Amino acid sequence: LTLVFIGDGAPAGNYGYTNSGYSVYEEENERLTESLRTKVSAIKSLSIEIGTEVKNQNKMLSEMDNDFDSTGGLLGATMGRLRTLSRGSQTKLLCYMMLFALFVFFVIYWIIKLR
Repeated sequence: LTLVFIGDGAPAGNYGYTNSGYSVYEEENERLTESLRTKVSAIKSLSIEIGTEVKNQNKMLSEMDNDFDSTGGLLGATMGRLRTLSRGSQTKLLCYMMLFALFVFFVIYWIIKLR
């Protein structure tokens, strides 16, 4: 951006003004000022959009944080139940697993026999 001062190289009598009332330099300054105004307006609208997007992203992150906290609590409760189950007698657990395996075996045998 080049600033042009009125009166540079102009005759001393009219201070750079032409007969129409505006100097070439002043017209150029007006054009550059309007261009700058347009660019500042575009930057302002862009920064407003960025601010809105940041607010939306922060809201989403907050919701995700709450979801992770609740999931962590659920996982902690499940791990506690698993610890309680594992502290029980191993023979009881082994018996349940054998009964389940026998049940699955008989269901599969029955399905094959009905074909």
